[in-house]
Amino acid sequence: MLILAQTPHGFDGWLTPHLTPLLGEFGAAALSMLIVLAGCLAFIAINVLFLVWLERKISARIQNRTGPMMTGPRKWAETSMWFGGFLQTPADAIKLLFKEQIVPAKADRVPFYLAPMSIFAVCLTAHVVLPFGPLFWVADLNVGLLYAVAISSLTVLSILMAGWASNSKYSLLGGLRSAAQMLSYEIPLIFALLGPILMAGSLSMVDIVRAQAEYGVWFLIPSFLGLLVYFICGIAEVNRPPFDIPEAESELVAGYVSEFSGLMFAMFFLAEFANMFLIAGIATTVFLGGWLIPGFDAPELTHPGLTANPRLWVQLLGVAAFFVKAYILVLVMMWIRWTFPRLRPDHLMNFGWKFMLPIAFLNLIGCAIATLLYEVTGEPLSFWAAGLLLCLTVWSVMRSRRPPLPQGARP
Repeated sequence: MLILAQTPHGFDGWLTPHLTPLLGEFGAAALSMLIVLAGCLAFIAINVLFLVWLERKISARIQNRTGPMMTGPRKWAETSMWFGGFLQTPADAIKLLFKEQIVPAKADRVPFYLAPMSIFAVCLTAHVVLPFGPLFWVADLNVGLLYAVAISSLTVLSILMAGWASNSKYSLLGGLRSAAQMLSYEIPLIFALLGPILMAGSLSMVDIVRAQAEYGVWFLIPSFLGLLVYFICGIAEVNRPPFDIPEAESELVAGYVSEFSGLMFAMFFLAEFANMFLIAGIATTVFLGGWLIPGFDAPELTHPGLTANPRLWVQLLGVAAFFVKAYILVLVMMWIRWTFPRLRPDHLMNFGWKFMLPIAFLNLIGCAIATLLYEVTGEPLSFWAAGLLLCLTVWSVMRSRRPPLPQGARP
């Protein structure tokens, strides 16, 4: 799917004109849409299987274990813990497909069935606007970033439906906790993205990458605090530890998924890991230059679509750079999960409203100053200066808010 996306309009724009003489405009549009959805579904499924296996191995390594080792060739397992058990995740997926779908007797059946399907559909459609490389995207919308954020916010409705329809106090509490948490952290998340949008002057994710190539500076530099706020809020948005109070097993059994089993439970599980990659992919695109590679200014990467004879290996190198950056962020998410304990609900809310939101506002101001300085001077150094000044400001404010030490205590 991705290799065929060799036009500025993405895969859909490449495929539809070729099918129109055979099927007509409506038939070509419908078939191309189905092919795009099937390709996205296959990519998400394979990616999630890999991420589940990777998290098992990462957690095992952190806890001084080996993780799953028995499913797969024995010779590979004897080589290293990283090569053993790579068939465990496909085996678990097949098991979930054939497990019985148990529905509580007093559950509201319509939203009970709609909840897992809707959360999976939200996850699937949000991946459409991710640019994986130069000219390697499904659709380049002029409001792509807004579309991704807006679609992802519908996850809270699916979780609320799951909690309400289960007719269980544990599920309902988990759904309400999730709604409060996601609404609280979505506001600083959006403000963290406004800085790069302001500097790029566009909501298109492809244009944001092109703007970073034009400035010669990743937006990580002037908007480091924006990346930090976005990443933390993104972890809270996907209910990952230490922000997993909607699924707190010590309090709510399994939260809003307590009454789900089989394939319906698998859809919630798949959506969580797919949204992890979506958060990492958006952060890579907006803050880390997307497919850009430091020190490698090939025109196929810096000006996609404008090169007369683009080299495919250079474009594939850009795709590899995107996935390397995204998976590094995913690894950080996994490391955080197995390192920090779960936050208390009141601490979680205070952290979002009293820390994340003010820092997001400061980041927006810093990005506005950096954009103004660049327009006046025309030097990328202004981005570095604005980012450094903003970090020093936040550090001084946080240091001034530290409580005084007891008398006689060492600093």
